[in-house]
Amino acid sequence: MITAAQLRAARALLGVDQRELASLSSLSVPTIQRMEASGGLIRGNVDSLMKLIGALNTAGVELINEGAASPVGGRGVRLKP
Repeated sequence: MITAAQLRAARALLGVDQRELASLSSLSVPTIQRMEASGGLIRGNVDSLMKLIGALNTAGVELINEGAASPVGGRGVRLKP
């Protein structure tokens, strides 16, 4: 779904800190911190993950999943056009 590295990269692309992302996604700062500190795929409450992904999408970030259209086929993030 989303990895910790994708989350950190998405936040960097948007130029927001953990507190701002928590506010945008209606999650707590400790939840964002825990998600970013996890290894590999972020695991957690489905509702929290959907809030996070929805907030990133609304802010203009597109998540690139494994095998999706990408020159090298890996995971990543990019800003929507």
